[in-house]
Amino acid sequence: MVSSLSSSLGTERKLVTEVPGPKSRALHERRQAVVSAGLSNGFPVYIERAEGAILEDVDGNHLLDLGSGIAVVSIGHAVPEVIEAVSAQVANFTHTCFMVTPYANYVEVCEELARLTPGDHAKTTALFNSGAEAVENAVKVARLATGRPAVIVFDHAYHGRTNLTMALTAKNMPYKDRFGPFAPEIYRVPMSYPFHDGLSGAEAAARAIGEIESQVGAHNVAALLIEPIQGEGGFVVPAEGFLPALSAWTKKNGVVFIADEIQSGFCRTGDWFAVNHEGVIPDIVTTAKGLAGGMPLAGVTGRAELMNAVHEGGLGGTYGGNPVAAAAALATIKVMRDRDLAGRARELGAAMLAHLNSLAQDVAIIGEVRGRGAMIAFELVEPGTKKPNAAAAKSIVSYCNSQGVIALACGTYGNVIRLLPPLVISDEQLADGLSVLAAAVRAAS
Repeated sequence: MVSSLSSSLGTERKLVTEVPGPKSRALHERRQAVVSAGLSNGFPVYIERAEGAILEDVDGNHLLDLGSGIAVVSIGHAVPEVIEAVSAQVANFTHTCFMVTPYANYVEVCEELARLTPGDHAKTTALFNSGAEAVENAVKVARLATGRPAVIVFDHAYHGRTNLTMALTAKNMPYKDRFGPFAPEIYRVPMSYPFHDGLSGAEAAARAIGEIESQVGAHNVAALLIEPIQGEGGFVVPAEGFLPALSAWTKKNGVVFIADEIQSGFCRTGDWFAVNHEGVIPDIVTTAKGLAGGMPLAGVTGRAELMNAVHEGGLGGTYGGNPVAAAAALATIKVMRDRDLAGRARELGAAMLAHLNSLAQDVAIIGEVRGRGAMIAFELVEPGTKKPNAAAAKSIVSYCNSQGVIALACGTYGNVIRLLPPLVISDEQLADGLSVLAAAVRAAS
């Protein structure tokens, strides 16, 4: 059993002012004068420090974090091993640019990714700064290696906000609206969404493959890009057999299977990667978020023959694989391994599913509870229907925030509440957060 790290902040949620408090409100006024209005703020409470699963704001309120910065600080905040590794690296050097004068910890991160990602084939990696960069470069590799143009993506997908990744992302508002034109040769097919389509994995895969073959042509497809569990799209878990059927089709047709594990990777689902739950071995895996304990780092790890097909200089970027972020990643991976945070994710998932399934029996607005490991969500509906209930989701998030619990909504229709607690959260902290969440759901009902 893993408990939250001992913390000078304590381990309990505590409110000493209303939230947002006066200092946060003052900072928010300053923000509005100088920060682009295009940047959203779900909860304008300004954080001063954080440890474990607790955030302290500038007013002294202690908030319980059930979002992990959107699955980034999976090992918790202010982890001593990461602090030590980052501090030591900053003292040595902060940057040289790996493409000019390389350094060891970039290589060491690539060695870890080769060991951890699925499959025992030879793999190589290129490191970048963000998930969107990783996805974009994975597509570049697939197109170059296959000599084909088309990329297959899925309904409800989220892959980023750059021009190419906006094209790959399904949801228009706020991610794509009026930002076009977008990159060409992107084709969207139906996702397996059991709550809404009622199809088995095999049936859903046959539907998607049929559309690819009839509307695009397998011989034109460079890559099939999919989140094994969709993140922003609503924590959609495909029906069993869907991913293996797609993987088999890509192998048969010379298509590169890219698993976007940016939100679902690094122990979040109870295994190192979400594809492991169904034994799928991707050709390329993209990673970011949980990889480096809060430092900006992303990876594209793939079959050596694919990654090495790229001409020298074809991949890179000034900051990609920054030495400080690389040091953080090595420490983060070690913490995950040493503390068996994949096992802890399974424990947390079992507790969350039991609590939420029980709650769903009492309220009519929860249509489905779903997820794996510590990547759990529930979809909100109009009672007696499957019609999305975005108003309830907004109400629940607002209630939780007012009580000092960080909760996140997601979903194509904004009607899903997602839970992404730090994997070091204690049983007591989780129970407290779920109690507040249950009160929020009952109020919204």
